[in-house]
Amino acid sequence: MAPMADTAHPPLDTAPTARATGPADGTGGALPGPATGVTRRHALTVAGGVLAGAALAAQAFPAFGAESQDADAIVVGHGLAGLVATAELAAAGRKVLLLDQEPEASLGGQAFWSFGGLFLVDSDEQRLMGVKDSRDLAWQDWLGTAGFDRGVDDPKGQDHWAYKWAESYVDFASGEKRSWLAGLGVQWFPIVGWAERGGGLAHGHGNSVPRFHVTWGTGPAVVEPFEKKVRAAVAAGKVGFRFRHRVDGLVTTGGAVTGVRGAVLEPSGAARGTPSSRTVVGDFELRAPVVVVTSGGIGANQDLIRQNWPARLGTPPKFMVTGVPAHVDGRMLGITEQAGARIVNPDRMWHYTEGLRNYAPIWPNHGIRILPGPSSMWFDATGRRFDTPDIPGYDTLHTLGSITASGYDYSWFVTTQKILAKEFALSGSEQNPDLTDKNVWQLLSRIWQTPEPIERFKNKGADFVVATSLADLVTGMNKLTGNDLVRLADLKRQIEARDREIDNPYTKDVQVMGIRNALAYIGDSLSRTASAHKILDASAGPLIAVRLNVLTRKTLGGLQTDLSGRVLGPTGSPIAGLYAAGEVAGFGGGGVHGYRSLEGTFLGGCLFSGRQAGRAAAAATAT
Repeated sequence: MAPMADTAHPPLDTAPTARATGPADGTGGALPGPATGVTRRHALTVAGGVLAGAALAAQAFPAFGAESQDADAIVVGHGLAGLVATAELAAAGRKVLLLDQEPEASLGGQAFWSFGGLFLVDSDEQRLMGVKDSRDLAWQDWLGTAGFDRGVDDPKGQDHWAYKWAESYVDFASGEKRSWLAGLGVQWFPIVGWAERGGGLAHGHGNSVPRFHVTWGTGPAVVEPFEKKVRAAVAAGKVGFRFRHRVDGLVTTGGAVTGVRGAVLEPSGAARGTPSSRTVVGDFELRAPVVVVTSGGIGANQDLIRQNWPARLGTPPKFMVTGVPAHVDGRMLGITEQAGARIVNPDRMWHYTEGLRNYAPIWPNHGIRILPGPSSMWFDATGRRFDTPDIPGYDTLHTLGSITASGYDYSWFVTTQKILAKEFALSGSEQNPDLTDKNVWQLLSRIWQTPEPIERFKNKGADFVVATSLADLVTGMNKLTGNDLVRLADLKRQIEARDREIDNPYTKDVQVMGIRNALAYIGDSLSRTASAHKILDASAGPLIAVRLNVLTRKTLGGLQTDLSGRVLGPTGSPIAGLYAAGEVAGFGGGGVHGYRSLEGTFLGGCLFSGRQAGRAAAAATAT
């Protein structure tokens, strides 16, 4: 075993002296088949590093536990779930080593890049907006959305623990979740968003009411309180960072997981989100009675996505943009399975249908998602309007299936400048500087102008066509794709038919009904829905067509865990010493979302499962 807990903690993001090994190819276990941070974050990093450096210069990093172990717990993955689990362990007095293959710049993982949306039930913000919500309504929506159907009542069923986690999570979201986070300093934008509005029936998929709470400060503000806790624990000698430590295997002793082994990668100055070197400079082995795996999903590994793509979603698109950094590679799923863990629901995944090619990419094949309001018309690659429920913001996976069934890997929004200005938002903390930097004046400017990031994509993005006439728009659409699939007469007929439905306050067009329904909610009428108007109304122009690519994002299945976050084996029994949280565990239980998500539940799933696993692992190591 490499001497990782000897006399002093190595400097952050540098590798200790280690045994030389052969080159690494970056491959490993896989899910089995059937740049710059915001100013606040940078200041936090510097301040935390100074505190940690001062404390560690004054005294040697303490040897953890007995001579045969390096820590009370090892956490693999320094994303949001890993930070939460580490914070809980440290708060309970445990000594923790936090490992990740990426450099310090990527601390916080993909949560840092997120829009910061959180699913809350019966919140102060909802009540302010006049929204009546309840735990029972949220549970009704969750069950209608998840569609659990794989052995819910069978302790060995794939959905057995997922269902239990879902019930616990809805209790959490309607109970202490808001007060817990508010107590840590988290705040929310007062207008609650209405995501995934569903398929049209009360008992079916979708949110009956708005529940998407955007964090004031977006993803970085969700990460910040837990990063603060972990950095304070580093300064106090309770936590040791091990950046650039790639875990290649779990160490087992007598059927229990007792540590990790892997490769030390060369130091890297890669900026957050950009690919880092995979050059190996040594190896390591670390021991602890508890290992918590929080390594994320497979969103950047398109080979694994295609390998696990379900037949119900059609043929995987030939081209997809990638919604997460390259290090979200899924390696730890296969590695943990090799140690005896059970992977469930590998065919459940969440990919978006409104992806744009980023004109200024940070990671390879970088895609950005449009978070649309309800008014843009949606057409397949040939210019045929999609049927209900394939309406912007309603049913992500149904629309994904409709796109693949079309025989093409892209679709089109046809919209107006008036709709784009009010209804388009872009995913990602870096695409929302007003919210991320908590700039109230910049946020208010959305009232009278199109947000600058959206205008930049319209002007620079590869997927936008802008024209003053429908004929010119169709010409531009066909030129962009290099074919003549869209015909002017067909597109004109469908748009004019929809436009005639605007003349009355009632209609048979479901999308127009949805627009009027959205305008009845004060939050949408204020910030997310343009007044109902005709697409071909020249005063609302120019006309805009947006080519939409499938964007890879979330893994909904994963390591099966009980409500304590203990990883289960094929027989349903927990594997001693092994815990998991976050996306690698399907956000809890191996698939808390079932088949589909209500949105705002991914960050929340990392928070809840990280907290559960951290607290349980702390209790298991109590002396």
